[in-house]
Amino acid sequence: MHFDIFNGDADGIFALHQIRLENPQPSASLITGVKRDIALLSRVADKKNCSFSIFDISLDSNRYFLDTLLANNNSVEYFDHHFAGNIPDSPLLQYKIDVSPETCTSLIVNNLIKGKNSQWAICGAFGDNLHQQAQQLADDSSLTELQTQQLQEMGELFNYNGYGSTIADLHFHPEELYKAVHDFQDPFDFFTSSPILSTLRKGFKDDLAMALDQKEYPVNGKNRIYLFPNAPWARRIQGVFSNLKAREETMAAHALIVENEDLTLRVSVRAPLADRRDADTLCKLFPTGGGRAAAAGINSMPASMLDDFLDQLNTVYP
Repeated sequence: MHFDIFNGDADGIFALHQIRLENPQPSASLITGVKRDIALLSRVADKKNCSFSIFDISLDSNRYFLDTLLANNNSVEYFDHHFAGNIPDSPLLQYKIDVSPETCTSLIVNNLIKGKNSQWAICGAFGDNLHQQAQQLADDSSLTELQTQQLQEMGELFNYNGYGSTIADLHFHPEELYKAVHDFQDPFDFFTSSPILSTLRKGFKDDLAMALDQKEYPVNGKNRIYLFPNAPWARRIQGVFSNLKAREETMAAHALIVENEDLTLRVSVRAPLADRRDADTLCKLFPTGGGRAAAAGINSMPASMLDDFLDQLNTVYP
């Protein structure tokens, strides 16, 4: 039995799609969730003698379950760009992991399959806020400006859909989005025919309008902080809004903080685009923190730690 396990954001979906266009697994079981639901291997830790393809989730966050899978004679291929830590030494594990802040899982897969489905990789890169890399790949593929804009919109809308505390916050389950693109070789055919994009466009427009009405949280220095209320729209727009603000002020770090149901805080951090480093290091200083150098987050930070977080943010990005 084969399992495809993937992050529910644009990068995870489009990385998997590229691979499956080249190597179909029609009977694969799909495991995914909201973007921050990264301990996905916990759902399959009891499996034995199976095969797994894993996309865009931190090996470090799944280490115990990965070790268990390997001990139970499962073969695993792993594609990712998050912090991995020590990678298990096992003949059952094959991996392509690159933690450079200038790449994402879709671009890693694109390189692996020699650009055979590069238009989908462009979607993933735009979704992961790697606009320069996505634009370069679009130029290399001789895409028109309109075609590039369409792939950018798809990537950003799929990424927008991945954010939320639970599946109930999302417009579509990420598995549904993957299944929607699964039969499309050409992303432009999907763009012109899928009703899913219309739903995401409207949701994105409405949620972004709410976000743009929020005031910047007052702090000293160049970095920008936003504090959003406990509401589904705030959880959905968190990542895209953070990326938007990061592109506005490339020398500043950005943090978007959303109140959780239990009054803890969910934090999204973007390192300055001009200095893509240490967002993961910053977030790991706090409970439930993790991510990658350019973009990271904290799932559930006690509200009492907010001042400490802001101090640390300004220390890392003076």
